Amino acid sequence: MKRVLLHICCGPCSITTLKHLLDEGYAVTGLFFNPNIHPLMEYVKRRDGCIEVAEQLGIRVIVKDNEYKPQEWFRAVAHRENNRCFHCYAMRMERTAQIARKGGFDFFTTTLLYSKYQKHDEIAALGRDLESAKTKFLYHDFREGWQEGIETSKEWGIYRQQYCGCLYSENERYKKELDT
Repeated sequence: MKRVLLHICCGPCSITTLKHLLDEGYAVTGLFFNPNIHPLMEYVKRRDGCIEVAEQLGIRVIVKDNEYKPQEWFRAVAHRENNRCFHCYAMRMERTAQIARKGGFDFFTTTLLYSKYQKHDEIAALGRDLESAKTKFLYHDFREGWQEGIETSKEWGIYRQQYCGCLYSENERYKKELDT
C-alpha cells in the first residue's frame, strides 16, 4: 500500500480530501503544520478540528505544535504582502516534503488543493518542484468535494473558520466592520 503524507490546514478541508485518498487505497498520515494561523487560539481550534476529523476517519496525525512559530512566518512574508500566499504555501509544503522524505512516504500532498479560495495552480506547481525521486507530489483537484466537506463538517460539529488563517486574510475578511 502506498503511503501519503497529507498536509492539513484544518478539519473541514481534510474531510473529503481524506475520504478520497482512503478510497483510493492510500495509507494516509496527516500533518498539522501551520505557522501562518493567527491568533494562537484560532490555531488551537483548527488543530483540534484536524484531530477530530482524523479520529473520525481513523488516521494518524503528526502535530507540529513545537514548530508553531508565527514570527518566522511573518518574516517570510514581510514586504511580500502582495505575494504572501506563495511564501506561505512554500513554507508549509517545504516542511511537508521534508517530513515525507525523512519518513519514507511515497507521496505528499496538501488540503490546500481542496479550497476554491487558494491559488490552485501555484500550489500544484510548487508541489511538483518539491518532489524527489523517491517521494513524489500527489496532485489531485480536491475542490470537487467542496460542498460535501462543508456539509459533513457541520454534521460532525467540526470548527469552521471564516478566513484563510493569517492576520492579513482575517483583516480582508472583516474589513467591512471598519467601514462605518
